[in-house]
Amino acid sequence: MNIHARRVLLENGWARDVRLTCADGRIDRVESGVDAGGSDSRVDTLLPALANLHSHAFQRAMAGMTEFRAAGRESFWTWRDLMYRFLDRLGPEQLEAIAALVFMEMQEAGYASVGEFHYVHHQPGGQPYDALSELSDCIVVAAGRTGIGLTHLPVLYTYGGVDQEPLSGGQLRFANDVDRFLALVDACRSGIRALPADARVGIAPHSLRATAPADLARLLAAVPEGPVHIHIAEQTREVADVEAKLGQRPVAWLLDNVDVDARWCLIHATHMTDAETIAMAESGAVAGLCPVTEANLGDGIFNGVSFIEHGGAFGVGSDSNVRISLCEELRTLEYSQRLRDRARNVLVAGEGSTGRFLYTGAAQGGARALGRDAGAIAIGKLADLVAIDSTHASLCALRDDQLLDGLCFAAADNVVTDTWSAGRHMVVSGRHIHRDAIIARYRAAVSDLLQAI
Repeated sequence: MNIHARRVLLENGWARDVRLTCADGRIDRVESGVDAGGSDSRVDTLLPALANLHSHAFQRAMAGMTEFRAAGRESFWTWRDLMYRFLDRLGPEQLEAIAALVFMEMQEAGYASVGEFHYVHHQPGGQPYDALSELSDCIVVAAGRTGIGLTHLPVLYTYGGVDQEPLSGGQLRFANDVDRFLALVDACRSGIRALPADARVGIAPHSLRATAPADLARLLAAVPEGPVHIHIAEQTREVADVEAKLGQRPVAWLLDNVDVDARWCLIHATHMTDAETIAMAESGAVAGLCPVTEANLGDGIFNGVSFIEHGGAFGVGSDSNVRISLCEELRTLEYSQRLRDRARNVLVAGEGSTGRFLYTGAAQGGARALGRDAGAIAIGKLADLVAIDSTHASLCALRDDQLLDGLCFAAADNVVTDTWSAGRHMVVSGRHIHRDAIIARYRAAVSDLLQAI
């Protein structure tokens, strides 16, 4: 497969008239200053595609259902109540159809891969399916339908709070002890063999409120390699509960009691002290930031300035999937910092383009978080690529060195023309190649579900 681009962002900067040759899902050759050949796919501007490092696919079907103010103060916890009611109706066919829609929308927005943080394992009421990985298998099927690069992250969720309260209600669908969870991980590893070789399985202890310290230690000893993702310090109540039980705030406790390194992704990490921020940055863990969802839920603002100053790695994810937009995640991340600090161009390290810093930083951090050999256009890397149209009205007035600023702050996702996931050309001329079938399947699968909510 050959791709010819008028402009390409390489690791050392912009290059013109570039042909990429890809084989077995990887970039095999990069030639600059060449004319397009007859067999080349021709695009305008080619970038490394981002990973969407944190998704709960099923929540996409809830988008728009929680924007009504009820009596009393609305919060993350009232939103969670609706999510549990939603789960009482969700079945395998519906989950598969929702996930396929989500993954398609991600690719059309310019994401080449996804980290699916998957905690719905059992039937309503908590009874396991005959196949323990039934619902994880639905995620795998959806990834196969869309061609997206999948890092599947089955979630260990054992308790209803830091005092190891039993699970109840909608949480019963999440429940596993460590032994059954390890069996689930093994089943997921078998199931993912149906996908291309770039697919991965990691693990996701849900949070310090849903996983006890002893269980976390057992899990990490049993799975010493691969991505590890965890929700951490998303809500102030969560921080207070963990500190009361464990004697430390969540990030501080995790860094002091677990060997946190570059295979870890700490999701949200919203409420940190300066010392926690610096220690997390220096650990090598990726900050999994979900700015659109964090704004939607009123979570708070990540301590981005100190984290970046101390060399912290970051990526972005769409989390609840209330809005799937790569551009909006990056601009919301920067705008949240600006609103807090009443300043402009806050996150760029030193001097330079804010858009380029945000985009390339998220590309590299997201790839690391998903265990994908991607995040840059270079020989040997996975061909996770996205093409944009720089002649679009939102970008056409910009120089090369302004183009990523325009993408992050002025453009919409409709500037995306093509997306490749490990060389699989799934978005062509702005549309996923299976768009019509995926949308039809989604509409049919969720009609009964939504009527019942």
